[in-house]
Amino acid sequence: MDAQTLAQKKEEFLSIYKENITRPGSDKLLQYMLSEENDFFTAPASTRYHGAYEGGLLEHSLNVYHNLKAYLERGRLREVYGFPEYSEESIAISALLHDICKMNFYTVDYRNAKNAQGVWEKVPFYKIDDRLPYGHGEKSVFMIQFFMHLRKEEAMAIRWHMGFSGPEDANTVGRALERYPLAFALHVADMEATYFLEGSEV
Repeated sequence: MDAQTLAQKKEEFLSIYKENITRPGSDKLLQYMLSEENDFFTAPASTRYHGAYEGGLLEHSLNVYHNLKAYLERGRLREVYGFPEYSEESIAISALLHDICKMNFYTVDYRNAKNAQGVWEKVPFYKIDDRLPYGHGEKSVFMIQFFMHLRKEEAMAIRWHMGFSGPEDANTVGRALERYPLAFALHVADMEATYFLEGSEV
């Protein structure tokens, strides 16, 4: 991602965050995310799959936010399944912060690879450097709650946004997605972003 696009996406994120997330402590969380010691706005979203480039995590978070809003606005979810209406704040918190656990999670290393001319050279790649081994969704919940309170459904949505692709017991995941519609909706939004908007084949 070029510097101009990265700057535009950062501005978009900050605008959505500041406009919609006003809960006590949210300002301190954003300040923490913006601090020089943290890389939320430049980190990749993965090592070699979706968003495996500078700013990939930022772009993924925005994609999930827009997907989640679009998904929840479909009247069928309320009319047929009785989905509740969620506040703009809950939507923004759940989507923009669901992968905050990936902040300071990756590091750049180098390996030997042949270039287009067949000459060996050192090329950079991302690798995992987990400094806080606390899981995935649960780690995001843990980090957020250092700064601001999460409502139960927001915490459940962030915790279970990986759905059945995580290592947890399938029955537990199923119960969480059935009991907390925001978790189901966030999972769908995350999968759509990961595999259709950002997948390696895109």
